[in-house]
Amino acid sequence: MTEELETIKGSGNVFRDFGYQNADAEQLKSQLAAEIIRVLDKQKLSVRKAAEKTGFDHADFSRIRNANLGRFTIDRLVMVLNRLNQHVEIKVTPFRGRRLKTA
Repeated sequence: MTEELETIKGSGNVFRDFGYQNADAEQLKSQLAAEIIRVLDKQKLSVRKAAEKTGFDHADFSRIRNANLGRFTIDRLVMVLNRLNQHVEIKVTPFRGRRLKTA
């Protein structure tokens, strides 16, 4: 006998779906971190080589690879990408869907 599972369509932001207070900021930080990891992999950079190239501590790159982003601000992640010779553009669009609750 197989149990039927209910599926629920997500909003596209897992942090919002789980009720994080700063869901959009957390989503953006995770996207920036994923891009940093992609660049490190593409350039075949170890955390130590990335540290030498960017001037950031190698522990920062270990934290990014482990998705431990609590110590990072959005602007700091953008600076990491800039030092990896990446240009960052952020696009703002009107929110379509459920209205966000305000305090």
